Amino acid sequence: MSRRRRALAAAWLLAGAATVGAAPVAEETVQAIAAQLRCVVCQNLSVADSPSETANQMRGIIRERLARGETPDQVRAYFVERYGTWILLEPPRQGFNLVVWVAPFAALALGLALVAGVMWRWRRASDRSRAAAAPRPVDEAGRERLRRELADLDAR
Repeated sequence: MSRRRRALAAAWLLAGAATVGAAPVAEETVQAIAAQLRCVVCQNLSVADSPSETANQMRGIIRERLARGETPDQVRAYFVERYGTWILLEPPRQGFNLVVWVAPFAALALGLALVAGVMWRWRRASDRSRAAAAPRPVDEAGRERLRRELADLDAR
């Protein structure tokens, strides 16, 4: 056997041994992790949705690390360590990032309170205008005064 054939056989055996030792990785797991990471090139797409070569390489790193036996949390921690929390599409719910999670609900509550307040004022104003426009019953003293004034007008 020639040297070249022996080298190819050794390389083939090493490649086969590497794939035997690696755990099978579910593509759904890779996609689930990639969907949580921001593409560093596109920045508005997840690594799962980005067509860039960098995102493809990041998916390869995810697949590789999962094959080594790392958990999804460890893989995410690797990218956070490398790029910072910016890489996460969903910021952690702690510290200043809590504002990102609370602000939309606070704005919604404030908006609903404002709408309720405006509607209450409109209703109060319309009730007042209806009350002012409603005819009032005239008492006997008022009727007598009306008769006198009409009689004075007729006399002129």
